[in-house]
Amino acid sequence: MRIPIIAGNWKMNTNLTSAAELVNALQTELTALVATGKVQTVLCPPFPYLDRVSALTRGTGIGVGAQDMYFESKGAFTGEVAPSMILDFAEYVIIGHSERRQLFHETDELVNKKIHSALANNLKPIVCVGEPLETYENGETDVWVRGQVHAAIKGLDAEQVRGLIIAYEPIWAIGTGKAATGPGANAVIGISIRGALADLYSQSVAADVRIQYGGSVTAKNIDEFIVQPDIDGALVGGASLKADEFIAICRAGLPK
Repeated sequence: MRIPIIAGNWKMNTNLTSAAELVNALQTELTALVATGKVQTVLCPPFPYLDRVSALTRGTGIGVGAQDMYFESKGAFTGEVAPSMILDFAEYVIIGHSERRQLFHETDELVNKKIHSALANNLKPIVCVGEPLETYENGETDVWVRGQVHAAIKGLDAEQVRGLIIAYEPIWAIGTGKAATGPGANAVIGISIRGALADLYSQSVAADVRIQYGGSVTAKNIDEFIVQPDIDGALVGGASLKADEFIAICRAGLPK
């Protein structure tokens, strides 16, 4: 069985004090949920607070992730963060988020390099794919998403792919208040993403990979997604900054 995984992407929010307060507000409930062995949770704070969040969650079973990384191990790359630097504080890393692709012009090739580098450094990538509004409205979602999946995992072997977490986040649903429907997201994940994995590897590999939904996820709509057979959790943005709401979203990940 694929264990649902709920990740909170804090984006460029919080300061040191509020980050610690948020972890303290989440800790008891999330630790209890993780202890069931039926759901996993991950907190992805901004880079400056990884150390503090890591210290506060140590021994709780709550995962910690970075929001990005560079693919080189060291060098003259001002402002970038190497995977080995992240590994001191986190086990997960978000790669290819739509905001990185749109605002910072990250290409499929760069995303692929980051995934290879993350895996080589024993980090668990949360790989984001998803289509823009125009592509969605033109009925070209399948081609777009399959293309992103193919490009992202180029050169990986089957066992490496099994260790990935993929997040389907339609760009038109991120931070807009619009969310895909549960059946709609499930169709893209089941047909386009798992279909691409099956084409490249096998049905077995496709069935093993955990795939989240991301895009305006809230405590009110999480049930619509989590009950779908091909959706294995959520990548949560704004709602992950509200302790009660994120706890409710994580609780929804428990098997019904």
